[in-house]
Amino acid sequence: MGLFSKQFANVVEWEEYRDDVIFWKWTNQEIKKGSKLIIRPGQDAIFMYNGIMEGIFKEEGSFDIESDIIPFLSTLKGFKFGFNSGMRAEVLFVNTKEFTVKWGTKNPISIPAPSLPGGMPIRAFGTFNFKVSDYVALIDKVAGIKQMYKVDDVKERVVAVLDQLLMKWISREGKDMFNLQANAYDISSGIKTDLDMEISKLGIEITGFSISSFNYPEEVQKMQNKAASQSMVGDMNRYTQMAMADSMGKGGNSNIAGDMMKIQMGMAMGQQMMNNMNNMNANNANQGMQGTQNAQGGVPKFCPECGTPTNGAKFCSNCGKKLIT
Repeated sequence: MGLFSKQFANVVEWEEYRDDVIFWKWTNQEIKKGSKLIIRPGQDAIFMYNGIMEGIFKEEGSFDIESDIIPFLSTLKGFKFGFNSGMRAEVLFVNTKEFTVKWGTKNPISIPAPSLPGGMPIRAFGTFNFKVSDYVALIDKVAGIKQMYKVDDVKERVVAVLDQLLMKWISREGKDMFNLQANAYDISSGIKTDLDMEISKLGIEITGFSISSFNYPEEVQKMQNKAASQSMVGDMNRYTQMAMADSMGKGGNSNIAGDMMKIQMGMAMGQQMMNNMNNMNANNANQGMQGTQNAQGGVPKFCPECGTPTNGAKFCSNCGKKLIT
């Protein structure tokens, strides 16, 4: 009799496990005498009877349902398997890991901005993290009517409210509309709080939210690039350093680096030419002074010591310096 009954035994396990599935329900099957429950790492198993949660099992391994599971169920502790009948129950397998999801606005959102009647159209991109936190709410709101729940289902709920939250927190924290990235942390923190309040109704917790970039209209980006270029012109050293850094990042093949080298060489040559011209002017001045001295019999017009006119005298009338060498 025992051997015959084991032919009806079954294995209760997550049969189609996928990384993008939040929970999967083992259902529409009768649990027979001698059946086993298999829980793998990163999974929890929830026994449900008539849509009500009977027990949660988190320890991984293989368990005999009759001896290891039924004694811990709420209303089925005294359940006895019959020869031809089993236990009609559902087992909900929950993925316990934290999920990371990329998000992005499908269409530009218009953020109110001064002097722009229609607002500033902005796109945003980033990631959010979530995990299952409340099994009772999950069963009540989702698992009671669904066989499986995927990451895309949560993403769809998040994106549905994300535009409004972005408008709210950008307007509140985005003091500089043209430099929103500087306030991305504060904007992200506000969105995370509001988003968690919304999604927690499903038994899911938002554990993180971040904004990686804001995208402006092409015309605004061109204006920003132009303004940055103009501010860079006044600081040639900074521009040179950035050009050289860009060249190194591209393997040293940047034309900008070559142009900067040419500019530096040109500036050095110009400085050398100015130095040569100054030296020539100084030599000509000295030669002129010497010619004047020779024309007056070796007596300068002014005393080289105090600058007093000499009037052809051999000694300075002011300081007494000898004027003929």
